[in-house]
This record gives sequence, C-alpha cells and structure tokens, in this order.
Amino acid sequence: MSYVFPPAPITTVPVVGSDNLFPVHRIYCVGRNYAEHAKEMGFTGREAPFFFMKPADAVLVVSDGATGEMPYPTLTQDLHHEIELVVALGKGGKNIKAADAFEHIFGYAVGLDMTRRDLQAEAKKQGRPWEIGKGFDHSAPMTPIVPTAQAGDIHNAAIWLNVNGAKRQSSEVTKLIWSVAETIEVLSQAWELQAGDLIFSGTPEGVAAVLKGDLLEGGVQGLPALKVKLV
Repeated sequence: MSYVFPPAPITTVPVVGSDNLFPVHRIYCVGRNYAEHAKEMGFTGREAPFFFMKPADAVLVVSDGATGEMPYPTLTQDLHHEIELVVALGKGGKNIKAADAFEHIFGYAVGLDMTRRDLQAEAKKQGRPWEIGKGFDHSAPMTPIVPTAQAGDIHNAAIWLNVNGAKRQSSEVTKLIWSVAETIEVLSQAWELQAGDLIFSGTPEGVAAVLKGDLLEGGVQGLPALKVKLV
C-alpha cells in the first residue's frame, strides 16, 4: 500500500541542550486567562476556561538568539500580538488531576498567539468559529523547548513583550486565572491529551496591533527570548 501523495513532514520543535526534536501533535490555546487581558477584551471575573486550537503546522520555530521572520498574513488589517508561556506535554492521558499534571509536562517554551483581530471580532459578532482569526499559517511562532528540569520556577516567572523596543505586555505567570495544572485537568476531560501536545496558556494585558516591519521581542523568565520580525 502506498500514499496517494507523499505525506507532509511532522512538525517538530528543537529541545534546548539536546539533539532530539519534539514532535508536535496538537496545539491547544486557552482564551482570556489573565484577568487584566479579559478586562481589555470586555470581560471580567473567573469564567470557566475555554479553548481553541491551531493546526500543528502553524508553528514557526525561532532558534535561540535568532530573529524569525513571520509573513504578515492575508485578509487582515488588524494583526495582534499575544505573548504566552507554552507548555509541552511529554505524556498524555484522560481525566488528569491537577495534582498530577506536572508529571505530564516535558518542558516549556515562549510563544506568540498571533491573531487576525478583525477577523476574530467579525466571527464573534456572527457567532461563528474563530479559526480564521487564530489558526492561520505561521500564527504560532515559538522558541525551542526547555525541559522542565532546566526551566526553574517557571510558574512565578515574569512574562513580557516589546515591539520595536517599546514595552507592550508585562506581567507574571502567577497571574494566570487558571493555572497550568488546572488547565491540563480541564483539557484532559474534553480531549485525551497526547505526548506532543502544546498548550498556549494565555496572554496578559497589552495586546495591540503590529505592522509589517515591526520587531517583536518577548520572553518568560528562565526561557530563551523570542524575536520575530513581520515581513
């Protein structure tokens, strides 16, 4: 038996300090998971967590110390940045308890959930899915993955993003409304999580538009910084 056409290569992310590659299975994203970001989007309170997805091949890997180039996407006049802590799972499971969640984490990275905000807003207005605003090509730039043992106290780390050298986003991971462990617990009730899943854990306040030619520099304390230029 043969394929109708050659299958696409597996999306992979480098692992810091190793020659091994992390094969990506799915990308889950948590919506409105910092209180101040929820407020700037017109919402308040600790609502139940909700999720959307990006295709695995939306990943745009940016090597440590390099500046990645992200093509400015089509169909939008309002592209927004959202800096996030990315959680990489090395072990899957169903109905994982929050207390056991860290046993399933392989490592962490820094990512950008790039968003065609005008298309997302129109989808919300029409009661339609968000994929066109969230799941487009190259919409998930990210750094190599740092294994948990090397990541330090990631859950109390600072998270930040500058655009052209000016601060846009600044917060701490501890301000997540739903912690990484709680997120894994809820996600694993809705899907059977797999090794290779990435979880974009949410973005703090300060999201705003970026233009072609802009340089985005962001990070999470203890992880490699992420630098992306829009081209």
